[in-house]
Amino acid sequence: MLLKQALAVQPRRKPEVAALLLLFLLFATPAWSQQHMHTHDTSGVNHRDTNAPSVAEDSAVTAERLAWKRESESVHHLAGLLVLLAGIFILGEGRLAKRWPSVRYAWPTCFLAAGLFLLVFSDTEIWPFGPQTPWYAITSNTEVLQHKVFSFILLAIGYAEWQRARGRYKAAWTAWLFPVVGIAGAILLLFHVHGDDMQAPHAMETMEHIQRQHRWFASAGFGIALTKGLAETTSKWNQIFKTTWPSLLIVLGALLMLYTE
Repeated sequence: MLLKQALAVQPRRKPEVAALLLLFLLFATPAWSQQHMHTHDTSGVNHRDTNAPSVAEDSAVTAERLAWKRESESVHHLAGLLVLLAGIFILGEGRLAKRWPSVRYAWPTCFLAAGLFLLVFSDTEIWPFGPQTPWYAITSNTEVLQHKVFSFILLAIGYAEWQRARGRYKAAWTAWLFPVVGIAGAILLLFHVHGDDMQAPHAMETMEHIQRQHRWFASAGFGIALTKGLAETTSKWNQIFKTTWPSLLIVLGALLMLYTE
């Protein structure tokens, strides 16, 4: 209906109509999203109907659950690869920079890429991949909100470290942005919500398995943030910490790449 009205508008009003249509697509009302939403609850059971689902419905539910599982694991694996590469670039920067000075931008770029990837692809039930609006998704689903917070943490660290590599950020406080934000991210990992289907087979075991892995992620994150902060200080252990924190980045990246649900 909106499209027909837009086409009927006189040419001189088309830019305004197009802008309104774009705003409608991005921030349509929650009621629209609820009507069409595609959530992580893939139980496929109508809780108001006690009849058992058909075999076809069971197959569809199983396929959808498997699709969500693969998507979640793929997001963790690619993010882990980028984090692992960041650690490798940091450890090799001293030698590589002699031949390629621009290599100092490599690891911040990995963080920026991971942040952008997580921001866009972590929840494909959101427009433009799915029917939910961004506003509805982040205000009604804690898991989605946390994913976006993680993405902004990666983007903030990547941007700040990119500017430090350029020599634009020279103030002492900029060196502590990574450790402070990193600790905040590690704490958030301890409270990460994972919207699993609790009617799936072995749901409790799966949830415990996921939470255990996130506790390992958080532990590695704390270690990275702490040793990165110590690497920015002047002490006789400085060189050890400068090697330790990128090594822990590699460990975190490997843990993410081994993530399963």
